Amino acid sequence: MTNLLEPLISSLANHLGAASTLGLMPTPEGLLNSLGSFATIGLIAIIFAESGLLLGFFLPGDSLLFTAGLFAAKGDLNLAWILLGCFLAAVAGDQVGYLFGKRVGPSLFGRPDSKIFKQKYVAQADAFFQRHGAKTIVLARFVPIIRTFAPILAGVGRMRYRQFVIYNVVGGFVWSFGVILLGYWLGNVAWVKDNIEIVLIGIVLISVIPALIEILRHRNEEAAPPPSTPSAS
Repeated sequence: MTNLLEPLISSLANHLGAASTLGLMPTPEGLLNSLGSFATIGLIAIIFAESGLLLGFFLPGDSLLFTAGLFAAKGDLNLAWILLGCFLAAVAGDQVGYLFGKRVGPSLFGRPDSKIFKQKYVAQADAFFQRHGAKTIVLARFVPIIRTFAPILAGVGRMRYRQFVIYNVVGGFVWSFGVILLGYWLGNVAWVKDNIEIVLIGIVLISVIPALIEILRHRNEEAAPPPSTPSAS
């Protein structure tokens, strides 16, 4: 799992750093404002891309959903439409990712010199999703970059489709409704309205915690001495 997460997190950090330096990564608030009357459609399209398109891993899913909830609290967006639209986009995106991984994944990720994946990642994904597939599909929704690659790796790892669909729907619902409604309910809190940037940074940091915990746990397991085997008498 460490071998799978660390390249992805490193790639995201490098990409975000370059994008920030070039001024290509607007804030979620600025992004929604720039979309104007197309904010709802743009929001739904971004959630779909981040959930299911390989090149959408750098998009600000959590903070964008939270900001959309803040906008809905101010009356700038229709709460019902963004809840339904983002839920359907998240589920549909993961479905596309799964089918992409199942049909194209082995040939795409089988190249040994890939910057993000190597051949061993396919074998690791297959084993990982056989053991933790359901939990991964739900929890990955709250982990930047992993939520983009999880459904693709589920397809590559040959996770059973029926099981994937169930947990995809559950994860998509909890993520989209939960984060949007959190922003909506906090939208009328004075401190939140006056410190949106701080709140959004906090959301990003919190969303990375599960990946960091998994990495540290795996490293501790690797550092632990192997269990001793009883000697033959």
